[in-house]
Amino acid sequence: MKNNQNYSQKKKNLLEVLTSNNLLKDKRLYKAFMEVPLEEFIPEMYRDSFKIYEDIPNLFYYQNPNNYRTISAPHMITIMLQGLSLENNDDLLILGAKSGYIAALAHKLALNGEIIILEANSEIAKLTEENLIKLNLNDNITVIVKNPLEGMPKLSPWQKILVTGAIKQSSIFPLLRQLDPHEGVLYAPIGEEIIQTYTQILRLNSNFFGKKQLQVRFTQLMTQVELDEIELITNLEEYKEVDIEINPKKVDNALDKINIKYETNIFDEINIDEDYGLFDLKQRDNAIKSLNKFKLIINEVKIEENIDLLFKCIKNMEIELKNLEGFKKELGIKTKKIQNILDQINDLNIARRHIEKNSKIDSEIIDRKVDVINKQIEELDNLENLIILEIKRLQNL
Repeated sequence: MKNNQNYSQKKKNLLEVLTSNNLLKDKRLYKAFMEVPLEEFIPEMYRDSFKIYEDIPNLFYYQNPNNYRTISAPHMITIMLQGLSLENNDDLLILGAKSGYIAALAHKLALNGEIIILEANSEIAKLTEENLIKLNLNDNITVIVKNPLEGMPKLSPWQKILVTGAIKQSSIFPLLRQLDPHEGVLYAPIGEEIIQTYTQILRLNSNFFGKKQLQVRFTQLMTQVELDEIELITNLEEYKEVDIEINPKKVDNALDKINIKYETNIFDEINIDEDYGLFDLKQRDNAIKSLNKFKLIINEVKIEENIDLLFKCIKNMEIELKNLEGFKKELGIKTKKIQNILDQINDLNIARRHIEKNSKIDSEIIDRKVDVINKQIEELDNLENLIILEIKRLQNL
């Protein structure tokens, strides 16, 4: 308890410094820093009570001198999250987990949006997921082991994309295509040298406008993925180079329209009521009806053995998901999380069909089929649990 009290005071001291230096301006972020415990995102072996809530990076993962990861310094996190100009309903894609701390803070700024983290290191991904579960944030934030540079095109558009490690300019082109055409924002430390430039890139229809913010020093974004489980290899679409016009005024004008109150003196008012927006009861009931239909189809898939009929069931789930997307903004339906699990179920079904077409029948083939079916059932259970939680949440609105 004593440590918690000390941390609380250290937090306040840190936030006073960030505010007095005119860095921390968003009172929502001030409140988020106060509510989210940084110490819970650092394994005990690396926790240093003298360094926590100092304005320095904090080590959370170490394998060797060339393979270690830190949570960014609070002033840098402040710059990142305010640079995104997050709104309540924004869906955010984060490249590089940083132990989940930045995502937890971002969730406080985009309560009704979905956050997905792409992390290449499976150990860091597992640690991050455990941190989020510990703080009951795993329903709002999803961690996926994947090369971050690929982004998540199937789940696009993204209102905001945050890159937490150094990235080459050519590597952001596929990510820019995944931005929402209506003022989507990507924020990334761009550069191949020791020093990078943190840059805001705004998308307006098919045009991209950049604003160079400040020079930073980040480690390279980790992109090497090693997976033990079944992985389906697909050819990634290669995007052509994107023309980015450096136009700070255009970026500022667009983001100034976003209804976010940046206060110069946020100490006068840090208690903020959570606003989930107004919604129509009929809309809520229709969404619950669609979710219940979704649940029934999941149960059909669990007992169906015919591959062609399984694909038909998945198609029916995709139709229901399309209906649910119409309720996403008003009711905060986690459609991206649902879509991600559904994509995995579909990929596993493709694997099942491939195995069943194999004329060779031996113990290895049978074992592979059993592994795929077990994995598919596991994902169906995950999807069903998510649907049940969404129904309960809507019923309590």
